[in-house]
Amino acid sequence: MKHIINEFKEFIMRGNVLDLAVGVIIGGAFQKIIASLVNDVIMPVITLCTGGIDFTNWFIALDGNHYNTLQDAVAAKAATLNYGTFLTEVINFIIMAFIIFMMVKMMNSLSRKVKKPQEKEDAAQATKVCPYCKSEIATEAVRCPHCTSVLEKARIHDNLNS
Repeated sequence: MKHIINEFKEFIMRGNVLDLAVGVIIGGAFQKIIASLVNDVIMPVITLCTGGIDFTNWFIALDGNHYNTLQDAVAAKAATLNYGTFLTEVINFIIMAFIIFMMVKMMNSLSRKVKKPQEKEDAAQATKVCPYCKSEIATEAVRCPHCTSVLEKARIHDNLNS
């Protein structure tokens, strides 16, 4: 039993588990913001554009009766198929996915811009240009993988012409 408890402590204290917990908590809070955006901003505009149709009242009463609103059906304790609510959740998901896509895109762009100058310098020193075919090759290469020229002779030739 003590072994299992120690193993569980090790599992919980891993960085990945803590990162995941923080992500889930922030994701839950972020989801509330998106839900408010959809329910309080986007859906009223869609309702206005569709001539006053309220998606929350798009439902099918499974008991065969007709109810004017979902609240009426709920008050009558009728089982309902709420496809308007489902449509709202689909719109919610699409907006959430788009926002996450844009955030990842922005973070990738920032990480490329913030790349350390030393990393850029190291990357530049890791390659050279073949004097024959002008292809980018590894600095340590003695033969070009593109044109198969022997590069050691090119260095000797460059030194003789200097």
